[in-house]
Amino acid sequence: MAAPRWNEFETRDELAAGLAARIAETLKAAIANRGAAFLAVSGGTTPGRFFAALSKETLDWSKVIVTLVDERFVPESSPRSNAALAKSSLLQNEAAAANFAPLFHEASSVEQGADIADADLRPLPWPLDAAILGMGGDGHTASFFPDAKDLDALLDPASSRLVMPVHSENAGEARLTLTLPALVNARLLVVHIEGAEKRSVIEAALAAEKALPIRRVIDRSPRAAEIYWAP
Repeated sequence: MAAPRWNEFETRDELAAGLAARIAETLKAAIANRGAAFLAVSGGTTPGRFFAALSKETLDWSKVIVTLVDERFVPESSPRSNAALAKSSLLQNEAAAANFAPLFHEASSVEQGADIADADLRPLPWPLDAAILGMGGDGHTASFFPDAKDLDALLDPASSRLVMPVHSENAGEARLTLTLPALVNARLLVVHIEGAEKRSVIEAALAAEKALPIRRVIDRSPRAAEIYWAP
C-alpha cells in the first residue's frame, strides 16, 4: 500500500488544467489499448473548474463512458443531483459526445435503486480507467460517511457489489455509492481537494491511528493514489 503522491498547484485554475490534461491522457491511452475508456467523477462544488477544462480536451469522447462516484437518491430535476451537475458542467463542448451511465433510477427505495444501478453498470468495461474522488471536512469520500450505516460493508475490499445504498444522518438524504473495490481498482485513483482546511483534514487522516473513510480508501488502493491540491 504505497503512500499517496501529491500534485500541488499554485492556483485552482492551474490544478484544473493539470488534472484535465492527466485524465485526458489516461482516457486516450485506454481507448488506444482497449477501444473504450471508463471514468467516474464526483459531485460537489470542487470539480467545477476541472469539469470545464476536461470538457474541452480533444479525444474520441464517443468511446468514453462517464459515471458517478456517488449520487444522492434524487432525480436529475433536483438541484442536488450529481448527474445534473455532470451533464451541465462536464458533458459539454468536446465531451458532449461521451456516454453517461447514471446511478439514480426511479425506484420505491434507495435499496431497490442501488440494485438497479448495480445491474446496469455491471456490463460496462470495468475496471475504471480513472476515478476522481472528493473529500468532505469530516473525512468522507464518495458516500462513505463516518456515521453511515453498514460502513464496513461499503468499505469491504471483498465486496461483490458495484453500487450500494447509503444511509447517513450527515449525508442529508439517502445516497448511492460505488463500493470500495469498484473505486480502488481504477487504473488511476485521484483525490481532488482544494484549500488549506481540506489539506489539514487529509494530512491528519493519513497520520491518525483511527482511519477515517478517506484513509481507508487510499490504504486499499493497489496503486498509489494521486492527491491533486491547490490553496
